Amino acid sequence: MKTLVTGASGFVGAHLLASLGPNTTVIGRKPVPFHDGPYFFADFDGFEANEAAFVNIDVVVHCAARAHVMNDQESDPLSVFRKVNTYSTIKLAEMAAKNRVKRFIYISSIKVNGEDTSLTAPFTAHDVPKPEDAYGISKLEAEQQLLEIAKNTGMEVVIIRPPLVYGSGVKGNFRTLQNVVNKRIPLPFRSITKNKRSMVFVGNLVNLIETCISHPNAGNKIFLVSDDHDISTAEMIDKMSSACRKGNFSLPVPVFLLEILGKVTGRSDMINRLTGSLQVDISETKKILDWQPLFNITEGFDQVENFHTRKVK
Repeated sequence: MKTLVTGASGFVGAHLLASLGPNTTVIGRKPVPFHDGPYFFADFDGFEANEAAFVNIDVVVHCAARAHVMNDQESDPLSVFRKVNTYSTIKLAEMAAKNRVKRFIYISSIKVNGEDTSLTAPFTAHDVPKPEDAYGISKLEAEQQLLEIAKNTGMEVVIIRPPLVYGSGVKGNFRTLQNVVNKRIPLPFRSITKNKRSMVFVGNLVNLIETCISHPNAGNKIFLVSDDHDISTAEMIDKMSSACRKGNFSLPVPVFLLEILGKVTGRSDMINRLTGSLQVDISETKKILDWQPLFNITEGFDQVENFHTRKVK
């Protein structure tokens, strides 16, 4: 099965490429340093790609995207997100279909479903989409158009909606929290015990993607993914502390005080993410694909910490 990957210089794409091996074709803005296999230039900020990249390709895995940005300063963020996440995705898929690619796997986002499940059941792939920001809207629009391409061309489309992805080399808020825990700086999160959040270790996400590359039941379906173990914010900090083998210095600040602090400082969105829930139901993913996460959440946290420790040394 000949595979082409986009976004191979990004977090998920790099882990996927390392697992798939050197025979994988890569298209992107620049070569990936650790990859000696076929490489073709592609600009996803206005889409430009070489059709030669698709020769003999069976499956495209599209990881490239403009990532979600907190406090986006763009005057028209939706237009910017659409340019890369919607327009370029569809152009790539059309080129793939034209060149008789059999399956197109799109790494979307749980933000297509929404932002919070505190008052609802966990998200499923059959829920009515309710994206709340420009990033989620751009991802949903790409999904909808991809499914139309599948109907019109016969190329199978697989959509995967991950929640927060963590693993070796992760950046963003997860990395920031882990740095704070490593420095033994007290965090006011010990009382946030009643929320539940789904996350996915990058090793589990990569394994699901690889399953979808060849599984006969994956075509034209939407899959949610997680470690199948939802945790509270307090439990997340505790697991980080255990992984770095340092004490948990979290403070038991009442949740209502954190919410007041969020309003006073204008950071209610950040506090809501810490205190709210976002759960996904992966029972259908497991059933259709006969799939189980390879790693449990403790193993995932340990691998993140081990990678960080090696980098520091």
